[in-house]
Amino acid sequence: MDTALLLKAAIMGLVEGLTEFLPISSTGHLILAGALLRFDNDVAKVFDIAIQTGAIFAVILVYWQKIRATVLALPTDQQARQFAMNVAIAFVPAVILGLLFGKAIKAHLFTPTVVAAAFIVGGFIILWAERRQLRNPTTVRLQEVDAMSAMDALKVGLVQCLAMIPGTSRSGATIIGGMLLGLSRRCATDFSFYLAIPTLIGAGVYSLYKERALLSWSDAPMFGVGLIVSFVSAWLCIRWLLRYIASHSFAGFAYYRIAFGLLVLVTAQTGWVTWAA
Repeated sequence: MDTALLLKAAIMGLVEGLTEFLPISSTGHLILAGALLRFDNDVAKVFDIAIQTGAIFAVILVYWQKIRATVLALPTDQQARQFAMNVAIAFVPAVILGLLFGKAIKAHLFTPTVVAAAFIVGGFIILWAERRQLRNPTTVRLQEVDAMSAMDALKVGLVQCLAMIPGTSRSGATIIGGMLLGLSRRCATDFSFYLAIPTLIGAGVYSLYKERALLSWSDAPMFGVGLIVSFVSAWLCIRWLLRYIASHSFAGFAYYRIAFGLLVLVTAQTGWVTWAA
């Protein structure tokens, strides 16, 4: 295996792990990083989706006690069944829309310009959501994921579908969408992580199966490096984020999104950086 290719895989795994669960769009960063590294062929696109599984194992590790307790309590505990049902309900809309429109979205929207525009718009939405909750704390109805109803879960699942637009951010859509729907910052963040487990594992498995003809055993080292790096970096990022939101808002991420989106647009228009082949 080419050493340079393994290095690119490691860089992409690091980008995935550090951005998957922050409201700054992992897909957007992967598209832009792939364009700069010239790591954007058909196999690379499958790779980008597959290494999300590494990041998801980090979520499972961080939330293992809650996940294990829920699974063990399913036969006897109504609250555990409701929680599992809520995750399933929130998962369904993305599955349906992904199967219906996924191919069209990949064909037309996976470009640096679309990603940059989504970065900027998403940044302003985050600022609006944070200011809304700060000015009117009574909009917060729920502090814990166990208090969510099936309708709350469905609404978050519908909001997650916005993340099909690259650059929007799945975690950003579910966290900020959850806050706008009345969830506390911590509650929205926790549910976003739980919802990521079936969503990203499903996307990774489906992508690998659908594009299996493109892959060979010679690609295994590249995928292995990407998965390991994404797992470690995501684990560190999740632990940091949970501490961060205890005393900070998401406003810093909003300003980053706006600044980064503008940088991409300016450099793309001036030709200073060739963001896409």
